[in-house]
Amino acid sequence: MQKSDPRKVIDWNDVRKHKYGHLSESASQYQEATDILELGHFTWDKYLKETCSVPAPVHCFKQSCTPPSNEFKISMKLEAQDPRNTTSTCIATVVGLTGARLRLRLDGSDNKNDFWRLVDSAEIQPVGNCEKNGGMLQPPLGFRLNASSWPMFLLKTLNGAEMAPIRIFHKEPPSPSHNFFKMGMKLEAVDRKNPHFICPATIGEVRGSEVLVTFDGWRGAFDYWCRFDSRDIFPVGWCSLTGDNLQPPGTKVCIYLNKNGSTGPHLDKKKVQQLPDHFGPARASVVLQQAVQACIDCAYHQKTVFSFLKQGHGGAVISAVFDREQHTLNLPAVNSITYVLRFLEKLCHNLRSDNLFGNQPFTQTHLSLTTTEYSHSHDRYLPGETFALGNSLARSLEPHSDSMDSTLNRTNLVSTSQNLRNPGYRPLLPSCGLPLSTASAVRRLCSRGSDRRDASRLSGRDPSSWTVEDVMQFVREADPQFGPHADLFRKHEIDGKALLLLRSDTMMKYMGLKLGPALKLCYHIDRLKQGKF
Repeated sequence: MQKSDPRKVIDWNDVRKHKYGHLSESASQYQEATDILELGHFTWDKYLKETCSVPAPVHCFKQSCTPPSNEFKISMKLEAQDPRNTTSTCIATVVGLTGARLRLRLDGSDNKNDFWRLVDSAEIQPVGNCEKNGGMLQPPLGFRLNASSWPMFLLKTLNGAEMAPIRIFHKEPPSPSHNFFKMGMKLEAVDRKNPHFICPATIGEVRGSEVLVTFDGWRGAFDYWCRFDSRDIFPVGWCSLTGDNLQPPGTKVCIYLNKNGSTGPHLDKKKVQQLPDHFGPARASVVLQQAVQACIDCAYHQKTVFSFLKQGHGGAVISAVFDREQHTLNLPAVNSITYVLRFLEKLCHNLRSDNLFGNQPFTQTHLSLTTTEYSHSHDRYLPGETFALGNSLARSLEPHSDSMDSTLNRTNLVSTSQNLRNPGYRPLLPSCGLPLSTASAVRRLCSRGSDRRDASRLSGRDPSSWTVEDVMQFVREADPQFGPHADLFRKHEIDGKALLLLRSDTMMKYMGLKLGPALKLCYHIDRLKQGKF
């Protein structure tokens, strides 16, 4: 059983009283409440005063007054609703833990479709609950094997596995009686584009039973509508009580690359020349991840660069391949360009490639890249990625006492042999690898202007990163006869990842397609896969 954190038993009313200066407990309790509101260099108390804002009252949320304890362990099995097909109950494995949340992976699926749930979510249950209630466990959408092999797969999956005990599950809290939110109230909310992040947010609008969650400092880039009883929104101070890492309000950080600078003995200058001129604008943690990952990918020996890094806490994940294994490591949490530059300065000093990064554009005199080459290199570092983390997440989310200054060294390696995609640094589609009809569809998309959702961003991109709109456009261009079916992909929220998992039986059963169109679409999807893999 996890050792309880005394901070987690502080009553929410006490925390709220402290925010308004009415805490009447002893000085020690007052100091404790103050301490738990300190989130690195971001403090809710100070922020609320600076913005003249008030936090949304606790009764607005469908959350427990005292955050539930998280006693789950990595590799435990449980039952969970398939988030992409909520009528199915599947077997899931715990692959990550943070605060009161679980990172889950459906057995039979891959690491590109992981999702997060609170430990008191009604969508997770102990193994056996489905059968007890007369149901039947189903394979996840996109099950990698034939449907007929599911019973044997399930048997092998559960044989000898550690089942999450009933006692560590929590009852889901009741919903508020109605929508109490008001415009301007502050809260903490999951960033649905990067669901491992929880960020400061504001209620931007209230409309019936729904609220518009706007993320402070991001000008609508990550905003979303949700019901007032969504489990993705939390009262101010939630992360400090659960131990989750609260991201600071967004500021567009942009780091520039000096391609004329010294690359030193460890980085390949030719590879450096193919990188974009800057990383960002994006969150500081994302920009740091992109810059460090670029250094690793440009190294003559990735192990050398990786050895200069030390396991951090709360930041993004970088990866390297050496000794015939994939190795992953968490970077430290950073919240400003100052800390990003400081970290990169120390790393570059170790690499003997000083003056490689800066906060202002450098005069570039390198050989010009072709449009295709630039689009390939530029698209490898896009902000707003949902990082696919491996099993090393368990270690990376443990409390870490080192400061950012100590996250660079020469010896500390954290490895996993898991095969996962590099976060924020996507593999490229070889331009000659796509079949003619598929490639021509992408080229036609690429000629349609500079809109960020247009196919100019599809060129050289991994189809698994496509949005629903990208998929719809690809379907239309692949075969004009598919035009009437394109809206089905929006209705069922089929993005690039889901597209690559589609099979004819799935399209007929869940999307209502007839056999002919379903087979034709599978033909084009298979050809796209051939070009990708």
